[in-house]
Formats: sequence, structure tokens, C-alpha cells
Amino acid sequence: METQKWIDAGYNFIIEFGPKVIGAILIWIIGNWVIKMLLKGVSKAMNKGDYDDSLKKFLLNLTNWILKILLIIVVLSTVGVETTSFAAIIAAAGLAIGLALQGSLANFAGGVLIMIFKPIKIGDLIEAQGEIGVVKEIEIFTTKLIGLSNKEIIIPNGSLSNGNIVNYTTQGTRRVDLVFGVSYDADIKQTKDVFSKVLAAHPLILKDPAPTIALSELADSSINFVVRPWCKTEDYWTVYFEVTENVKEALDAAGIEIPYPHQVEIHKEA
Repeated sequence: METQKWIDAGYNFIIEFGPKVIGAILIWIIGNWVIKMLLKGVSKAMNKGDYDDSLKKFLLNLTNWILKILLIIVVLSTVGVETTSFAAIIAAAGLAIGLALQGSLANFAGGVLIMIFKPIKIGDLIEAQGEIGVVKEIEIFTTKLIGLSNKEIIIPNGSLSNGNIVNYTTQGTRRVDLVFGVSYDADIKQTKDVFSKVLAAHPLILKDPAPTIALSELADSSINFVVRPWCKTEDYWTVYFEVTENVKEALDAAGIEIPYPHQVEIHKEA
């Protein structure tokens, strides 16, 4: 008798909830397939629109999460869960999580701003938050740089979007600022000719804009010249180091004395 009661209860449960459960499973399977197709279509549209890789990844992830949450709500509604109560629970949980993760939300908002206004993109050499490096990846909450010594630098997007950003790549060219000091006995015209020949001989220095060579300071033990050639951004350090070496050799060959110690301005740029 007791066994029959359990059998009847199980039968009634299957009759009442079986179709709903089967329907929910089918909706989940079909819904995931539809989401997959939609994301594939959105991805193709972005590829045709030549979207930035970081923006494409960000939007696809955001779209995927929104569609999955909507699908879960539909599935729960199918099996009889009151979605209004469920929505209220989600809202309350969202408020609690939002208060606990204010910094993360600020970083999320910063990531959105970076994606929209695009002050930087993957591959750019930038200086921000006291760090210098090439942008490796722009994620939802953080941006990753590869530093000049090949170290990975992670900057929160909130700080990045609210701070100053120096982008060395945007213009495509950079000026290399060098300072050389020579003895007071040196002939100014001869010294400037030496600098000019060194710059003219270097294959990576641009002709336009023309380099600047000028006497900038009468220091205590030397007369100092600014030498400012232009080059492509990616050639900056090659030009910086090679011109420094070539100028030293050329001054020695011309018999122009370099005072010791050589007073040179500390170079602060990357």
C-alpha cells in the first residue's frame, strides 16, 4: 500500500513536471546553439567592419554573458520558477556584489571607455601610470603591457582611463633628443659639421623633418649642443645608441675634445 502511494506520487510528478523539464532541456540546448550562431554572425560582421581585436573580444564576451543570462531566465521560467522573484534575487545580489566590488566596476567602466574612445590599441608604445611598455592586451578590467626589459605590466583600466597617457606610436615618428658637450677650444662651425655628417650618414634618420643642431648652453666645463634627429618610432633606440657612439668616434677623429666628465642631460623619455 505504501509502495503504491510512492509510485502514484512519482507518476503524478512525472506527469506534471516531466514535460516542463524536457521542454527546459530542449530550450537550453537550442538556446545555446542559437547563441553560438549569433556570436558567429556578430564575429563575422566585426571582421568585415575591421574592428579592433581588443574591442571585438570585449563585445563578444559581453554579448555572450547577456544572452546566457536571458537563456537561464527563460529555462527557469519554463520549469515553473517565478522569474519576478528570481529577478529580485539577482538585483539584490547585484547590489551587494556591486558594493563589494566598486573598484572592479570602476575598472570595467574604464575598460568600456578605452574600447569606445580608443586612446590606445594593441601594439602601441605608451607611457601611463609611471610605466612604459607596448600594449599586449586590453581586457575588461586590466590592460597588459610588455615593458622595455620584457617584463609584463598590468594596469587597472580605471586608473588608466582616468590618468595621463603618452602614446609614442600614434604619430609614427619620434624625435631623438641628444646633448653633447665639447671643449671651449672647439670650433663651433666645425663641431656642427661633424654632427651634420654623422646624422646624414645614418640610414634610419629621416630627412623630413630635418634634424636640429644648435648650441644650447655655455656650461662650466663645456659648450653643449642639442642634436635632435627624427626617426620612425620603432627605430628610436637604435638611432639613440648608434648616433651617440658615432658622434663620439667622429669628434675623436676630428680632434675635438670632449671634456671629462662629460656633462650630459639625463634622458628621461623611453
